[in-house]
Amino acid sequence: MASMTSAININVDKKIKDEATAILKGLGLNMSTFINMALTQVVKRDGIPFEVVNPKPSKKLLEALKEVDEMVNNPEKYPRYKNWNDLKESLLSDD
Repeated sequence: MASMTSAININVDKKIKDEATAILKGLGLNMSTFINMALTQVVKRDGIPFEVVNPKPSKKLLEALKEVDEMVNNPEKYPRYKNWNDLKESLLSDD
């Protein structure tokens, strides 16, 4: 019986492809085997076999970004140090 295969041509960011190829190689897989596994799971699960989400920054990250923005826009409010010893001295002082 003849093999019933079909080719798929896709464009992928080179960096992503290279990183994925290295990871798959470490797992003993090549790209073709992985794509076949993934497509088989799409069919078996009748959908995407992993969670697809739009990552949202955590509250803690948003607060940190706001703090950095404040520091960048108002540098005069924050102390500056010329060297490591000055910083260390400031951190160790009781003020």
